[in-house]
Amino acid sequence: MKKLNYLKVFLLLAMILTLLGDYTALPVHAEPSKYKFDFGDGAVEKGYKGVSATDKYDAKKRYGFNTPENMLNVPASGEGALRDAVRFVTFGTKSDNTFNVDLPNGLYEVKVTLGDTMRASVAAEGVFQVINMTGNNATASFQIPITDGQLNLLVTEGKPGTPYTLSALEIDKLSRHPVMNRTIWIGGDSTVCNYYPLDRSVQAGWGQLLPNFVNEKTFEVRNMASGGQIARGFRNDGQLEAILKYIKPGDYFLLEMGINDTNPKNTTTEEEFKEIMRDMVRQVKAKGATVVLVTPQGRASHFTADGIHSSVDRWYRHSTVALAEEENVSLVDLNVLSSAYFTSIGPEATLALYMQGDTLHPNRAGATELARIVVEELARQGMDGFVPESKPRR
Repeated sequence: MKKLNYLKVFLLLAMILTLLGDYTALPVHAEPSKYKFDFGDGAVEKGYKGVSATDKYDAKKRYGFNTPENMLNVPASGEGALRDAVRFVTFGTKSDNTFNVDLPNGLYEVKVTLGDTMRASVAAEGVFQVINMTGNNATASFQIPITDGQLNLLVTEGKPGTPYTLSALEIDKLSRHPVMNRTIWIGGDSTVCNYYPLDRSVQAGWGQLLPNFVNEKTFEVRNMASGGQIARGFRNDGQLEAILKYIKPGDYFLLEMGINDTNPKNTTTEEEFKEIMRDMVRQVKAKGATVVLVTPQGRASHFTADGIHSSVDRWYRHSTVALAEEENVSLVDLNVLSSAYFTSIGPEATLALYMQGDTLHPNRAGATELARIVVEELARQGMDGFVPESKPRR
């Protein structure tokens, strides 16, 4: 009888130890939900993981460079984690010269800070994520869904002949579901794109200031516009590709083109422009998203002798208006709407909304007014997710 009791006690203890062993083992294998990386060969900032250009991806560490032989440690002019950086010697959205981080599938917020870089873009998962960041220590954030257990990121095309560097990287897990929040995607040119630093640049595009009028609980805003862009380039050179990878029902795609397409050096006829725009509209519509065509505003100098601002015959506007009707998509005729606003404030006040000595590119105040006009028109058409007054976030 005693032997039987001893056996029961032994089995009970064994079971308890097994359960305790399983419990205590859990934290050892748990993966962090937040990473902070400090790149370069200098001192590592407190709270960051130091990563040298020579650090090859290690499955035990769960991060590292895929091809460290194509990386260099370089100095940078910032402070703390931004005192140094790594340079990508080979690059391209499809390059395998990436920094890899193992992550459980889910939705993440990624914040990148460049080193000393004149102009560079960020790619991840084989497509562009941020277009043309400019200036030393430029910073940008973006959401990205991870579906294959690993983030693959690199700094890539910007200004040819200049170094593409990365100084710091932060990754925060937002959700275990690898689906982006509803997103407003924006395509356009230098009157639309982001300028850096995002929160205080003197020059700005209306797409950069649009988040100030958007309910951040409803939408993310991803501005894929770039200076000098034409419709053909936006479609063929990777910007549309990135949008098509992620865009989904419930998202909006705002597309403004035409200013650079009308420049003779780009040899794009109005007929060609319209058909390229049509192709992009149809590709995005096939994804179930809402397409909005936007016409470009005019120059500050487009006033008549009677003090009326008008640019209706500029930038292939008539084709954009016709295309919206033919493809049954929404139109924000920013050309006409902004002209009405400029007329109301007069030539002198209008000129004050543009960069000094430049009648085409808006300054921060001008971009804010253009963003407000776009949002007011979208809300008038019944689209959701907007706030009536600017709430500075950038």
